[in-house]
Amino acid sequence: MPKRLKVKNQKLEKTGRMKQMLFLLILLCGLSASAQVSFTAETSRSKLGINERLKVEFIVDADGDNFRPPSFNGLRLIGGPQQKISQSYVNGKSTFQKSYTYFFQPEKRGKITIGQAEITVEGQVYKTSPVDVEVTAAVDQPNQSKAVAEAGSGIHLVAEVSRSKPYLNEGIYVVYKLFLSPTVNIRNWRPLDDPKFEGFWSQNINIDQLELKEGEFGGQPYRYVELRKTVLYPQKTGELKIEPLSLSVSVEVPTDRRDFFGRRLYDVVEKNFSANTKTITVKPLPEEGKPEGFSGAVGEFDFKVKVNRNELDAQTSFELTSEVTGRGNLKLFNLPRIQMPSSFEVYEPERNESIRTNSLGMRGRLSETYTVVPEFKGDYVIQPNSFSYFNPRTESYETLKSQPITINVNSGPQRPQEASVPSSEDNATSKNVISSKTSFNYIKLNTNLKSKDQTEFFQSPLYWTLFFLPFLSIPMMLIFGKVKNRGVDQHQAQLKRANKLARRYLSEAKKNIGDSKQFYESLERALHNYMKARLKIQTLDMQKDKIKEKLHEKGVSSETTAAFLKLLESCELARYTPSVTEDMQNDYQKAARVISELDKEV
Repeated sequence: MPKRLKVKNQKLEKTGRMKQMLFLLILLCGLSASAQVSFTAETSRSKLGINERLKVEFIVDADGDNFRPPSFNGLRLIGGPQQKISQSYVNGKSTFQKSYTYFFQPEKRGKITIGQAEITVEGQVYKTSPVDVEVTAAVDQPNQSKAVAEAGSGIHLVAEVSRSKPYLNEGIYVVYKLFLSPTVNIRNWRPLDDPKFEGFWSQNINIDQLELKEGEFGGQPYRYVELRKTVLYPQKTGELKIEPLSLSVSVEVPTDRRDFFGRRLYDVVEKNFSANTKTITVKPLPEEGKPEGFSGAVGEFDFKVKVNRNELDAQTSFELTSEVTGRGNLKLFNLPRIQMPSSFEVYEPERNESIRTNSLGMRGRLSETYTVVPEFKGDYVIQPNSFSYFNPRTESYETLKSQPITINVNSGPQRPQEASVPSSEDNATSKNVISSKTSFNYIKLNTNLKSKDQTEFFQSPLYWTLFFLPFLSIPMMLIFGKVKNRGVDQHQAQLKRANKLARRYLSEAKKNIGDSKQFYESLERALHNYMKARLKIQTLDMQKDKIKEKLHEKGVSSETTAAFLKLLESCELARYTPSVTEDMQNDYQKAARVISELDKEV
């Protein structure tokens, strides 16, 4: 009997130990399950327009402390953080959740990354995963709260285009108007997103002071203000879209609360407004009747050629200026090349622009000044030159001709006899050619022959050559040294000429260092002008692939070509991103070096 009790007690002890081990195992599993903390970041949308709002929520299922939000680059905080704690018991199971909520307004387009937030739970730090959000252009129907929707009921942002079907390179303008009903009050407004005029040459018109005017909207009386005007010149045909301008406006919204005197109290609500996208149809210029040598000028112009003096001496210079005045795309075409007599030495022209831009487009003066040096004495005639343009008002091409100019060269070397040979063109221009009677005057007709059998060495040419050879070697060595130095001097002169050329084209850009927009516009214009002057590239061909192909044909190195295209890309990007003075100075120096290198290689 005692033996049976002993065995039974051993079994009970073994069973008790197994139960204890099972209990400890269940307890450890419960503790490990409770130690798995979830900390996540959630956004209301993964893709939104720049005129919409974004909700960002950080959620943790444990009671944590020391919450650290990430940096929200590209987002403007308009609400929050709001902290919320919720705890519930369901079927004996407890759940806990703590959240931090933010509301943001995007400040720019593109991909925005929300970084990692941190929180500490029982001494351990937990982090969320980064979240990416894509911000697009403004949408026509943004998501918004009821209060915000009510705030915008009497406010409208409208884009008006002067012409919906312009010709290629015909100037139009877009004006953005903010309409306000008489019952609406606004505190302030700020630009939220500027439109990108892809496919256009564009220039904003400065509005010195905003003026509130009376008008109508939807048949009702409204007040309005013109916020912005932009002149556009379409650079390609077909349908082009004008992106909307987006604004953030602080609007006063009435509430149900009243002050001590019974007057209604107002809340200020941030409301985003966007003008609708506009689409225009650009018509191509007609091929029928297009003059030969047409360079893309569109508008209404006058053309003349003039000189600063008509009488001078040979080997002295005078200036000849071709000038176009009027209204049109003055910055977007080349002036015709002036034809000169063959005995005139003509230097590269200097381009000058005196152009102002308003809502009617570009208006002013464009000229090219040539430095001309006659080589011989005589009377010369600079034949009439023609300039063609397309007039969108009459929808036809028009051609203007300059007057013939007489140049009297009073003294200097006598020119060879010339004959006037009419050309095959209708304008019957003449060329100066050397007469055949004088073409072979350099051939000697008299000979001085010596006997072949003459053998006397003394006082023979060979004798005197050997006699004076030692003496002649000294000056020859001196001359060789001078020629070598002259080669170095010519190289230095070429460098000076290239640097002078760079300063001439970049003078306007240098004056605008400090003003990012003006600097990069003038820098881009200088690079385009250089390409027009040196490589004869038309404005319509100012594309990276064509520029690269043209530079390759001219034998320009790939490094210089890449540097030039990099500068053009920097000018395009700098229109929409702010730049500091140091960046402008660096880009100016790069442009000067690139133009110098191009001038040496072309």
